[in-house]
Amino acid sequence: MIETERLLIKPLTKEDGAFILRLLNEPTFIENIADRGVRTQADAIDYIAKGPQASYRQYGIGLWKVELRDSGEAIGLAGLLQRDYLPEPDLGYALLPEFTGKGLAFEANQAVVNWAKAQAYGSLFAICNPTNTASIGLLYRLGFVLDGEVVPPGEAQPINRYYLSLT
Repeated sequence: MIETERLLIKPLTKEDGAFILRLLNEPTFIENIADRGVRTQADAIDYIAKGPQASYRQYGIGLWKVELRDSGEAIGLAGLLQRDYLPEPDLGYALLPEFTGKGLAFEANQAVVNWAKAQAYGSLFAICNPTNTASIGLLYRLGFVLDGEVVPPGEAQPINRYYLSLT
């Protein structure tokens, strides 16, 4: 678990199904990240098992739940993903819309970057839709620099690739 002043960042469990169902069906998630096809509670639990939890087992990293420290309310995801088409892990994140604009995404992602540095990762990537100006601004605040474009497998359009040295 990663702790910050306002947040707890920890692994997802099957008990997070309702939260994941809501987050993955937010219009901003679908527009800026992808439509994962998660439409039911069972789909959400399956997504957690085959996505984040499988990544925890295989790589020791994945998307973690971000919750408010005071209330325990789940507000989003943040973590590291190991993608086949990137040479180093990349930073991934998403917040429920009512929690954006409060510095929480920066706080969560700075904590993840600090964790990666403490784990001796040498660098990180991030990928971002070129129209997602809020996320691009966040990546620059975290110290990432634009490093080119990448076309993820199964996609037709390139997206921006960002790089951050941790050394």
